[in-house]
Amino acid sequence: MRKITAGLFISLDGVVEAPDQWHFPYFNDEMGAAVDASLGAAGTVLLGRRTYDSFAGAWPEREAAGGEDAPFAKKLGDARKIVVSRRKLDFTWRNSEQLDGDLETAVAALKNEPGGDIAMSGSVSVVRQLLAAGLLDELNLLVHPVAVRKGMRLFDEDGPAIPLRLVSSETFQTGVLNLLYAPASSPGDAGYDEAKAHLPGSGS
Repeated sequence: MRKITAGLFISLDGVVEAPDQWHFPYFNDEMGAAVDASLGAAGTVLLGRRTYDSFAGAWPEREAAGGEDAPFAKKLGDARKIVVSRRKLDFTWRNSEQLDGDLETAVAALKNEPGGDIAMSGSVSVVRQLLAAGLLDELNLLVHPVAVRKGMRLFDEDGPAIPLRLVSSETFQTGVLNLLYAPASSPGDAGYDEAKAHLPGSGS
């Protein structure tokens, strides 16, 4: 079964909205390599409509311009891009198509297709839905050492808790944390009575 990994730029206070306004001062070679290893290496990319519109409005021109970012732009152009939207879309960027049918059913079928793993970038509403449905395999958070103080957070205040397991971690020279999480089972119920046994001097 194909794996779906969602990658997001996120601030220290959990903001994922408009990273173009606070993210770029922290972009270095380490982060470039991390993005290329996930999004740039993916043969299939799953995107929400607004993220797709942002990508389609920039990357084809960057590929055509032939600048330093043209090789990465070409990778995105060559990838199969599947867009989640409730309304019918028309595409001009090559290899783009719309996800057909109910999100959970269609994504489950997509994961069962042959081929390599599937990458996501941004697309917060889709990430939330796939996490809740148990269809997201990995969550790659690039945590920036800045409190943005305003904007949409990755996790809203509705719904149950979402337990996660840390798979790997890396610290970039800029202070950005590259954290990879996978869904986990609930750690169970515990309170202070259970926790106090682990305090220093408790004799545990």
